[in-house]
Amino acid sequence: MTLAKKQLTMNLLLGGVTALGAYGAMTMVVRHARGSSPESLLVPAGIVALAALLFWSRRQLRQGIAAMASQLGSMAASRETGRVTAEHPVLRRLVCPLNELLLTGRNDVAEQRAANRELQIQARLADAEKDRLQAIIHSINDAVIVVNRFDELMLANAAAERVLGFKLGGAMRKNIEQILTDAALVRMIREARAHAPTGRTKTAEHAIEVDGERRVFLVTLSCVATDQDRMAGVVAVLQDVTKEKEIAQMKTDFVSNVSHELRSPLAGIKAYIEMLLSDEVDSDQTRREFYEIISGETDRLSRLIDNILNISRIESGVIKVSKEPVSLTAVVKETLEVATPQAANKNIDLVTQTVPVFNQVEADRDMLSQAVMNLVSNAVKYTTEGGTITVSTTVDEGRQVAACEVADTGVGIAAEDLPHICDKFYRVRTHSQMAKGTGLGLSLVKHIVETVHSGRLDVSSKVGQGSTFRMELPLC
Repeated sequence: MTLAKKQLTMNLLLGGVTALGAYGAMTMVVRHARGSSPESLLVPAGIVALAALLFWSRRQLRQGIAAMASQLGSMAASRETGRVTAEHPVLRRLVCPLNELLLTGRNDVAEQRAANRELQIQARLADAEKDRLQAIIHSINDAVIVVNRFDELMLANAAAERVLGFKLGGAMRKNIEQILTDAALVRMIREARAHAPTGRTKTAEHAIEVDGERRVFLVTLSCVATDQDRMAGVVAVLQDVTKEKEIAQMKTDFVSNVSHELRSPLAGIKAYIEMLLSDEVDSDQTRREFYEIISGETDRLSRLIDNILNISRIESGVIKVSKEPVSLTAVVKETLEVATPQAANKNIDLVTQTVPVFNQVEADRDMLSQAVMNLVSNAVKYTTEGGTITVSTTVDEGRQVAACEVADTGVGIAAEDLPHICDKFYRVRTHSQMAKGTGLGLSLVKHIVETVHSGRLDVSSKVGQGSTFRMELPLC
């Protein structure tokens, strides 16, 4: 039976009892009135009055309860607690503890609301801090991953996604063994979490293949802890140091190559001087030959030092460059006048094909002349007697460039050597017996054309058919 049905039944019973009492009292009054004295009617009259009083009291009680229920309903609807009032004396005794209970509940609700607001503020601050941390991590160029104490990926940036080859969207909260294909990196992270003390970092170099290219990374592993000094996880930062390693190797190779190139002419000079000092040479002709060799080796040593200094100055940006409008054709003609005797000694035909001189480039005249001279000298060195060297200048007004080409009919360059032909100290092995050199001439030409004058140097060659070097410079 529901609460409403029970209340209805009680109301009916109470009303019935009251009605029966009133009916009985009236019956008694009627009976007594038939032949009874007035005094004898007092008792039945009192009963009737009592019944009427009970009926009125019950009605007032019901109205008071209904008013209280209405007040409580309004509080429930507005979700605000207040005070309950009652006119009936019996209900007033009930209202006092009820109001105290409501006051206690109101205070508890206020405290809970305040606590809830504080939690909401803290949650918003935590979200803002998380967003700021993610923004910082995603702005870092180095790959960053954060792993919890269960080896689950908690945070990573776009660089880590690119380097380690996984998708950020489906990687969060997964074990790193399921995400990372590099077993060695997984092992490094686990070892750091298991053995390294919290707050300490561990670094190691590690090679990873990225887009088919082997790259070297400096991996920094940091163990982080909670407030209770318990292991919370590991932060791994992968810094790409491939370029730095290559530069360090280049410096080592540079020092080694310079030492070797300097040692060769110095050893020759020292040997011939010792023979001259030993008085073993008694012929003036032999002495003159030794002096000429010493002079040639000295010039070679001087050119080597000059080339090294020039390349170093260009790379560091401290070389003094004096640019002015210059006719490329005029510079080429002046340079060929110097190189003609060198070509004539090997019976090489030096052909010139130039355009009119009114097209000009903004360049350092001396450096440009040195670049052309190096290209022509190289062509003379590696062209056999009776060959041909063609030096030509052209202008492409559509692309706004002037070009100088030095083409020879020499031994040519193998395809595997072409990408390295302008590297410092690089020499084709098959050419080392044909002519002496330091491997710095073409490197210097490339720096002069591309670094100093913002131009371009290209080379094409076929073994046994010759080579063509083409340098392009922007027109004024």
